[in-house]
Amino acid sequence: MGDLTTERSSATGTAPVLVASNRGPVSFSTADDGTLTLRRGGGGLVSGLSAIDDPHAVWVCAALGDADRRAAREAPDGRLDLAGHEVGGQAVRMLDIDPQTFAHAYNGVANSTLWFVHHLLYATPTSPSFDGDFRTEWAAYQAYNGAFADALAAEAAPNAAVLVQDYHLSLVPALLREARPDLRIGHFSHTPWAPPEYYRLLPDDVARAVLTGILGADRAGFLTERWARAFAACCEDLLGSAVDHEQLTVTHDGRTTRLGVHALGADADFLRERAHRPDVDERLAALRTAVGDRRTVVRVDRTELSKNIVRGLQAYRHLLRTRPEWHDRVVHIAFAYPSRTDLAEYRDYTAAVRRLAEEINAEFATATWQPLILHVNDDFPRSLAAYRMADVALVNPIRDGMNLVAKEVPVVSDHGCALVLSREAGAHAELGDDALTVNPYDVIATAEALHTGLAMSPEERADRTKRLAAAATALPPQQWFLDQLNAL
Repeated sequence: MGDLTTERSSATGTAPVLVASNRGPVSFSTADDGTLTLRRGGGGLVSGLSAIDDPHAVWVCAALGDADRRAAREAPDGRLDLAGHEVGGQAVRMLDIDPQTFAHAYNGVANSTLWFVHHLLYATPTSPSFDGDFRTEWAAYQAYNGAFADALAAEAAPNAAVLVQDYHLSLVPALLREARPDLRIGHFSHTPWAPPEYYRLLPDDVARAVLTGILGADRAGFLTERWARAFAACCEDLLGSAVDHEQLTVTHDGRTTRLGVHALGADADFLRERAHRPDVDERLAALRTAVGDRRTVVRVDRTELSKNIVRGLQAYRHLLRTRPEWHDRVVHIAFAYPSRTDLAEYRDYTAAVRRLAEEINAEFATATWQPLILHVNDDFPRSLAAYRMADVALVNPIRDGMNLVAKEVPVVSDHGCALVLSREAGAHAELGDDALTVNPYDVIATAEALHTGLAMSPEERADRTKRLAAAATALPPQQWFLDQLNAL
């Protein structure tokens, strides 16, 4: 980007506020007649950005598939709004990045390396192994981040505020700072951050580049203080940066980056309204028919390695083996939605989940009782129905930046729900006082927590749920986003 810096500083755009993320607010598919069909996405970032009341704000994102790429190519400079697409009141610039570059950056570095490091997922006797293939992927990650930095530099008005999202784009703040020193830049990490001794698994130059990339921002945001302090410790340990532990700042190469903590909350109004629509009521009736008058343990996750679904199923099996009083009195509803199916580890993990579910039903089912209901196809209304009827919610990740399921269940619960929560979920910082805390690796202790939750009185469950819901909605997505913007 260095050769473009002088040209950029004079050629600015008109956007006073910009957001950059890998996934944008819309995606495209190709209809049978060859026309493009647009679908709007959901999630915290989409509802958060709706808080910006400025028609000149721009969201920069990557094209994720062939239909997205076609839409980006057919729009002027990838600006979907200028091509007449209804993208929800904001301007959206979708980047048509070479598919192989995108795949190397997204699968090779972001999801198979940075994600694994921050979630402590490597089986270190055999992985990682940073060889020539990784260097090809790293070069692609640099190019992919460069494309985002170029687009942001071109779209941003003088002194604009730019909010860069997540581990996919960790190099963008420094690249953008070089091209446009006038901008106010924030970066937000939606994942945990690895402690220094684990972060050092990365090749030294890569580890440093990711840290200095984020330190290009004026402000680096995290979901919990724990993750912010882990980042600061990595900067201190690997870069020799000066860290002010009280003020939570990192000073490197003469520049100071402030660290902020913004615990993304559940969108209570949306969830409560959505959870009582007819399609949810239909699914609730079907689940009630399947469960009868038995108690329920509910989990809803993507089949993501960090979500710890297999140990959760092992804990339920241990409960049934050691507490026969729950036979025919409880049903475990487990929704494990496919994730990253293009990675072999994830396909294998999904297969392991299915296998264990079949074994549990084979061991305990009777003619009138199916102890476990597993679904591996995504169905949001069915998830909301399960939330509403849960007696116990099981959220036991190995490690999680936040985990919004832990916050969503108490918000929509009909009669109160005991929350069994891993101490390694970011949400534990806010919900731990009213949850049943577990070590995610301890199957027997997790089984005991399930028993405690199932045996809890309705009054105690309802009281805990009220407090959990209040904590879970303390920082709804729009406020979460505006807080970061105002802090810049």
